[in-house]
Amino acid sequence: MKHVLVVGGAGYIGSHTAKALAASGYEPVVLDDLSSGHQWAVRWGPLVRGNMTDRRLVTDVIQRHRIGAVLLFAANAYVGESMLDPRKYFENNVINSLSFLHALMDSCVSDVVFSSSCATYGIPADLPIVEEHLQRPVNPYGESKLFVERVLHWYGRAYGLRWVSLRYFNAAGADPEGEIGEEHDPEPHLIPLVIRAGLGRHPYVEICGTDYPTPDGTAVRDYIHVTDLADAHVLALKYLLEGGKSTAINLGTGRGHSVKEVISAVERATGRRVPVRDAPRRHGDPPALVSNPEKAFELIKWRPRFSSIEMVVETTLRWYLALPRAREVVHTASTV
Repeated sequence: MKHVLVVGGAGYIGSHTAKALAASGYEPVVLDDLSSGHQWAVRWGPLVRGNMTDRRLVTDVIQRHRIGAVLLFAANAYVGESMLDPRKYFENNVINSLSFLHALMDSCVSDVVFSSSCATYGIPADLPIVEEHLQRPVNPYGESKLFVERVLHWYGRAYGLRWVSLRYFNAAGADPEGEIGEEHDPEPHLIPLVIRAGLGRHPYVEICGTDYPTPDGTAVRDYIHVTDLADAHVLALKYLLEGGKSTAINLGTGRGHSVKEVISAVERATGRRVPVRDAPRRHGDPPALVSNPEKAFELIKWRPRFSSIEMVVETTLRWYLALPRAREVVHTASTV
């Protein structure tokens, strides 16, 4: 099996994973409506522009490209936005995913790697978080991801669907070779926002919450480099194709960094002071989320290579400095 359908492959994590798939000998076929992804990020296989709810299109793509497995990324993924507009999150992340899975099973494709989230755990009772930790989401984003995880479980029992749910912690960084990276408008993620402020492209960065029960009062997150996430998807796919049992796996480093620590790392990388402004906590944000990644180490033989906070900041900084030029790269893969 060499042809893999990457749903949402024009997005941040999906595009990095398409590159990793190609490097491992697969042909990534990207299905993306480009509502938030970028055509310039699809460089390692064909792009099919369309929505995953279009069952006729999904069936045609699977047959025409002889798809053997699927990586499902397409979803809305911002905690704060989900608190303000839960309807959007349940429609896009749940209803649309169900429609796609039904088309997938009707086409006799049974292997799925699903992009899930540590947000399914909610406010953890213990750190670091293991996969068996109780899942009690505190925001609609996490709730939507958990719902799809449960669907995969029951569809596996009833219909033989085989799956791996990868529960990301905080994706960050950019391709170390500088070919692709993160670009959102508006940008919701901390590290790009801190870099923008450090480069003088924004007057300040907000610290959302300085009174958390953490060592310096700011929220703590486990930052995982996007290239390491991409590698984990390839390893999870190989695990499934070699007969591995359906399961959920955390993807993180096992080490957390606070907002203030991230700001300090950016100041070291840029040699500039980052202007900050204190702001209230965001609704739905736990004080700390840190992974126990041992299952990923043991089961799919994955180890993060680029996820030091220094490498995450360095690759993000290089990407933002090169972004105007990188955005102009012409998409050369076939669009069908």
